[in-house]
Amino acid sequence: MTQAEIKLCSLLLQEHFGEIVEKIGTYLIRTGTQPLRMIVSDTGLLLDQVKKALCVLIQHNLVTYQLQKRGFVEYEAHCKRVLRILRYPRYIYTAKTLYSDTGELIVEELLLNGKMTMSAVVRKVADRLTETMEDGKTMDYADVSNTFVRLADTHFVQRCPLVPETPESPDAPPPPAPTLVVNEKDMYVVPRLNLVGKGKRRRSCDEEENGERKAKKQKQDGESSEPPADDGIYWQVNIDRFHQHFRDQGIVSAVANRMDQTSSEIVRTMLRMSEVTTSSGAPYTQPLSSNEIFRSLPAGYNIAKQVLDQYLTLLADDPLEFVGKSGDSGGGMYTVNLHKALASLATATLESIVEERFGSRCARIFRLLLRKKHLEQKQVEDFAMIPAKEAKDMLYKMLSENFVSLQEIPKTPDHAPSRTFYLYTVNVPSSARMLLHRCYKSVANLMERRQYETKENKRLLEKSQRVEAILASMQATGAEEAQLQEIEEMITAPERQQLENLKRNVNKIDASENQVDETIFVLESFIESTVKKP
Repeated sequence: MTQAEIKLCSLLLQEHFGEIVEKIGTYLIRTGTQPLRMIVSDTGLLLDQVKKALCVLIQHNLVTYQLQKRGFVEYEAHCKRVLRILRYPRYIYTAKTLYSDTGELIVEELLLNGKMTMSAVVRKVADRLTETMEDGKTMDYADVSNTFVRLADTHFVQRCPLVPETPESPDAPPPPAPTLVVNEKDMYVVPRLNLVGKGKRRRSCDEEENGERKAKKQKQDGESSEPPADDGIYWQVNIDRFHQHFRDQGIVSAVANRMDQTSSEIVRTMLRMSEVTTSSGAPYTQPLSSNEIFRSLPAGYNIAKQVLDQYLTLLADDPLEFVGKSGDSGGGMYTVNLHKALASLATATLESIVEERFGSRCARIFRLLLRKKHLEQKQVEDFAMIPAKEAKDMLYKMLSENFVSLQEIPKTPDHAPSRTFYLYTVNVPSSARMLLHRCYKSVANLMERRQYETKENKRLLEKSQRVEAILASMQATGAEEAQLQEIEEMITAPERQQLENLKRNVNKIDASENQVDETIFVLESFIESTVKKP
């Protein structure tokens, strides 16, 4: 784990959970697995503070605990899971794209709260949607519940591990920590709930609230006495499934750029057919016959079976090998080679960065080394058709930045330079790791810059919020236009200009963070695919 990753984790924890949680989370990331006693003594925090912070981290799946043989519990923070906080906006936007506003709010609530029961999510989302609707309109619980079921069916949300039900024996003491188990079969099974009702609006009038307080309290008492039907069944966002979706989108857009829209739609259909049957770390999708693919194509694509077979043959013969042929039954069996596709996406990212950083001539040399694997300096000059002096400078520049590596092959054991071959090559996994480290550094710098910008304009932001609050309350009470104009003039023209600049800068920083995270995702996915699973 690099210092850049630890620093980024620290910034993310501080921004989302505050100083105490950040201190404990960073301590666990730095030191590894630790018992409660060591955490309290090393951080210098109160026992109660440490316990509450650990509860928050466990609730959000950032820390796990394990019962040791000697009877004490150890806590471990997961750096990779903390870094996923950076991708929360992308998860929420994807849910909005696929399942509209209801899906967006379901995923947002689960990410904000870590774990929630289905009934709690449905009520909260229905209330939030009702708030945004016109007067007289409400959101039905059944509509939200249906969207939740669709998210579970497509594996975007999943059940959390549960404490297994064991018969209680009065003599045996309870264990220091419960052992959580998950049943693979029930992971995406939604409990049958009879959720009847509509979303409620917040009351703005104090008189109405006072008038109904007693009845509301009685109703709440009645509800609390009887637990909901899904009590104890908690749900969380399945991050791996979202990553699978992002990977599939990247592959589809790469095929569209290389060939055409019809080819990308065929690959999209193949990925969609195998998205639930193929695990996120699998090197290939499940084999699909030409006939199955033809039947599953979207209704708008009226292409003949013969044309589809030609497209599939073209995809299978392509040098990138995104699609492979695995058999001839059913009109031909085809798979999507996921690991090859990730390698191609990572290589394209590296090529793009080399071109932006060093220019098109360096990119030409880099692509040449990727294709030819190993070349001497003279061969690079000849193949790339670049003068010797320039080629030498470019190679050394990329070598110093670790984009290119040098391999020595001696003819004799003494390694004499005159009797040694010096071959330039590109080690793609090594370059990807170096670039990933720089991406983490960049995101940390962007976050620090945003914090600095906000801190510098703190007084102005507070003044703007106060003015907006006064305007909102005056508009609600039906104030005159002249009064509203007077309140708006409390912020002067230079201050308004300063606020606009701040807003523009913060938006630019946020957009940059998201763009860097897209690069991080491609590189991380590629590196994970190169690591051999035990």
